[in-house]
Amino acid sequence: MAEVHAEMVANVWKVVVAEGDTVEEGDTLVILESMKMEIPVLAEDDGVVSQLKVAEGDVVQEGDLIAVIA
Repeated sequence: MAEVHAEMVANVWKVVVAEGDTVEEGDTLVILESMKMEIPVLAEDDGVVSQLKVAEGDVVQEGDLIAVIA
């Protein structure tokens, strides 16, 4: 199981995956926006998205849980 956390304060611009989706290492899970830059958040392991903790428009803080991959 892998937890994916935000690396900075940002807005959730786009959610690319849904709970139950199968992902591979390097796949984009969500796209964050900070200071007009788009920052993709990538899966660090292969697996299934078991929990998705953000929605489009949310604001995340550094260290916030974005997703859990099982």
